[in-house]
Formats: sequence, C-alpha cells, structure tokens
Amino acid sequence: MAWNEPGGGNKDPWSGRRKNDGPPDLDEVFKDLQARLRRLFGAGGTKGGGGGSVGIGLILLALLMAWFISGIYIVDADESGVALRFGKYVATTQPGPHWYPRFIQSVEIVSVTAIRHANVSAHALTGDENIVNVDYTIQYNIKSAPDYVFNVADPDVTLSQASESAFRDVIGNSTLDDVIQERRHEVAIKAKELLQEALDLYGSGLNVINVNLTKSQAPQEVKEAFDDVTRADEDRDRFINEAEAYRNEIIPVARGNARSMLEEAEAYKFTTIAAAQGEADRFLKILAEYEKAPRVTRERLYLETLEAILAENTKVMVDVDGNNNMIYLPLDKLREQGAGRVFVEPVDPGASAAGGRGASQGGDYRSREKR
Repeated sequence: MAWNEPGGGNKDPWSGRRKNDGPPDLDEVFKDLQARLRRLFGAGGTKGGGGGSVGIGLILLALLMAWFISGIYIVDADESGVALRFGKYVATTQPGPHWYPRFIQSVEIVSVTAIRHANVSAHALTGDENIVNVDYTIQYNIKSAPDYVFNVADPDVTLSQASESAFRDVIGNSTLDDVIQERRHEVAIKAKELLQEALDLYGSGLNVINVNLTKSQAPQEVKEAFDDVTRADEDRDRFINEAEAYRNEIIPVARGNARSMLEEAEAYKFTTIAAAQGEADRFLKILAEYEKAPRVTRERLYLETLEAILAENTKVMVDVDGNNNMIYLPLDKLREQGAGRVFVEPVDPGASAAGGRGASQGGDYRSREKR
C-alpha cells in the first residue's frame, strides 16, 4: 500500500523511510523536483509556475540564437573553407556566407589564391665535386585546401625541405660553372619541376609558381678566384659586344661603298662601250671618205691632230732638217700680243727652201704666223 493512501501513515520518502517501508511514489518525486527548479529560477509556489516556464524558455531561446549565430561564417573570394565534423573532413565551402553547427562541426579558412613567398639558403655538392652556396626564392599558392590542412603537419616546412632536396639533386648533376654562370636559369627550372613532383607525392596541396635562383657562389675560400673568372667572362662578353657593334657599323658602310663602286663600274662600262662604239662608227665613216679621196683625207686628219695637240701647248719647238737650229714659238706670248694663232700648212714640194725658217720635218710642211 502506498504511503499516501488512507491508513498508510506518514511515509514521505523525503523525510526518511522506516525499515521495511516500500519504495517512494515517482509522481511525488517529479513534483518535488519541479518545485525545486521553480525556486531556483525565482518563481516559487504554484501561482508562479507559468512565469518560471516562460523565463526558462527565453533563456533557452537566447542560448539557441547565440549558438546559431556563432555558426555563421563568410568565405572571401580568395579563400576556401574546410568543414570538419568531429574532426573528420566533410566538405570544402566556396566563397560566400555559410553556416555550420558549432560543437558538432568546425571550419578552417584557408587563403588559396594569395601568392606566398619562401626564402631558402642551402649548400650543395656539384657534379665536379665543388661546394656551392645557393639562395633562392619560391613563389607558391594553395591548390587544394583539404590536402593543405590534413595531409602534412607543417606544409611550409615541408616546402622548404623538399626544395633543398630538389636543388641538391639538380646541382649534383651540374658543374660549378653551370650553377654559378652558364645554366643558372635551367637549374632553377629543373629544381621547380622536381619540387612540384615531391609536393604532389606528399599530397601537400601546394602549387609552385616560380623558383628564382637569387644567388649562387662558390665558398668564401675560393670566391676570389671565381670572381676573377667572372670578371674575365664579363670582359669577354664586353669585347664581343663591342666587336658586334663595330661590325654592325662598318658592314653597312662597306656594303654601301661596294654598291657605289659597282654602280660606277657599270657606268664606266657603258660609257666606255658607247665611246668605243662611237669611235668605231667614226672610223668607219672616215674610212669611207678616205677610200674616196685618200690624199685630202690624210692631210685633214694630220692637221686636225696637230691642232688638237698644239691647242693645249703654250710653247712649240720646231726642228728644221739640215740645220742645227731649232725654232721656238712662244704661243702664250703671241696670244697675249694679239698676234693670232700659229698653224702649220703644207709646203709645195717644188718651192725653194732657201728661207727655210718655216720648214717642218721632212721639208713637206712649214709654219707661218697669221696676221
């Protein structure tokens, strides 16, 4: 029989139980618990029961709103969100506003498009057994946010270590001169390829954009000797550039001169050919006249020849046959005095040669002065 039934006596479970009493009534237990909660929130008594329920509801609603608002997050245009549920990857959220249930899920925001830089220094052994010091800069970004978050503990340290390994591999297959001078760009390109392969193998989620070899030099102990070699190479390049500049300057001039000489030679050729053709035509015409009147033509040619010769001379010496004297004709003085010009005319073979002043060579011609 229950403790609250008639004749059951006072067997309230909260005031203690007697030996061999039955279990407490559950209805009373719940009622007592509700009363305690009402007193806790300041609503005591049965009349304030409705107000206490409202207060609890408001508190729970406020807590719910705070929980909901705390799960709102925004992913920027250059970012990606990695959503986790109890630490396990769920999804990748794209740019824009999102919500996740806090305490159940979490989100890690990762900047995926920003260009990051890493400066690394390393020492490596070349293929010709020389040590070289290299400084290089790596430009990279994140191509997979989940891989970047989960697959490696520290992606930046992994990048640095993998780049050193890649450079040592490339430098180990190159000579010191290649690394320092001749193939610096090729070394950087090959190291970039090997670095990307290693990062992809690790699943790091990193993408290498560029590797720039900023400095490569021999150890300090032999640096001076290599600097001398470098200066010699620079002088060689300078001399080559100067020679190239001189060649580029002189060759056009030489080509212009050669073209001018060719053109002059062509002009001379055509002039000479034309003159020769003209002389040949003139000779043929004279020949035709000579065949008609040989004596007259011969005399005319003789006179024309002497006229052409004497026209350019200012002094004429005439030798007379049979006489040791020579006749001197100062043509320049005679011209100045207005005496006219001196010419030579043929002498009649039958005429007397007594006054032989004007006799010419062979006694066939004589010279006289026209007044």
